[in-house]
Amino acid sequence: MYEFFVAGGPVMFFLVLTSIAGVTFIIERGLALRWRKVIPAEVEEAVERCAADASDGAETVERVCKAHPSPLSSLLLLARQHLNWPKQENTDSVETRARHEMMKLERGLVILEIIVGIAPLTGLVGTLHGLITLFATLGNVAITDNAAMAKGISIALNTTLMGLIVAIPSLIAWSYYNKKVESLAIEMESVCEQFLRCQYREKLVTAD
Repeated sequence: MYEFFVAGGPVMFFLVLTSIAGVTFIIERGLALRWRKVIPAEVEEAVERCAADASDGAETVERVCKAHPSPLSSLLLLARQHLNWPKQENTDSVETRARHEMMKLERGLVILEIIVGIAPLTGLVGTLHGLITLFATLGNVAITDNAAMAKGISIALNTTLMGLIVAIPSLIAWSYYNKKVESLAIEMESVCEQFLRCQYREKLVTAD
């Protein structure tokens, strides 16, 4: 195992650091993108009650959102704050804040995307460097031992293997988290739209 890491030289150590970064962001995003953390069930239920019974009011939603801080709560509190605005202006302000919340949710995914791209290429660079070094040595020193040559080639290929070991889990995590962020965004949009529709419908009924 020690030879596996040392034989790759600086490239292997770079891949090890890359793998540590990849695992760190995979775990961090896994915790940050938990459904309950982004869209608390209590907040969803409060909006549904508000839609079913307008008398339950925006005050209840506001109270629940403050008790359960989350990206969705932030959007609903903003919408609640601007209920005196026209609906379109309120919707636009929520959409602007939603883009900021989405950027927070996507934080770290770009790192995984970079790792997916550079890890295999770095592994290939290590392989080429190892092969160049191996054949340069063979040119300077007469070696007829096929076993020694095979060992040298296998060592050179270790960096390619390491690059794939780093890239494959990062690719899986990146694809999964991208889809999850998209699902979270759709759900938040749906809940916010439900809340705004309920509040402005109540205003129309009151005005009539």
